[in-house]
Amino acid sequence: MSKLKIGSKAPAFKLMNQDEESVELKSLKGQIVVLYFYPKAMTPGCTTQACGIRDSKKALAKANTVVFGISPDEPKKLKKFIEKESLNFDLLSDPDHALAEKYGVWDLKKFMGREYMGIVRTTFIIDEEGVLRHIMDDVKTKTHHDDVLSLVTTL
Repeated sequence: MSKLKIGSKAPAFKLMNQDEESVELKSLKGQIVVLYFYPKAMTPGCTTQACGIRDSKKALAKANTVVFGISPDEPKKLKKFIEKESLNFDLLSDPDHALAEKYGVWDLKKFMGREYMGIVRTTFIIDEEGVLRHIMDDVKTKTHHDDVLSLVTTL
């Protein structure tokens, strides 16, 4: 799905988190960065995926890894999602899906016979120098956290 290539520089971004604070990729240099794009906060699959990351936070931190969930939701909705599920990592708001388009994950989707544009669930793992090392485009929400952990520990 994504047109980005492993080994290329990750596209820069500056997005607002759930607290309406700006987060930029360039400020994260020196850490492994996991960006996971998900369709919509507080839906079953997205909740399963987020809670798995929440429960793996210590192991990810040990691997010098910071995780961000990115969706088109507004910061207020992201804050409710974090509070409801006791999430311990930042969610980023991409309401105009500009970053999703840069990363190649805004695409035509089908659900119950209806076609629409939306986020295709995809995860990007970026090394300490800002280079794309893994692109996970066959994400399983139940095992996503384990899959991410196994990849970041090999960097």
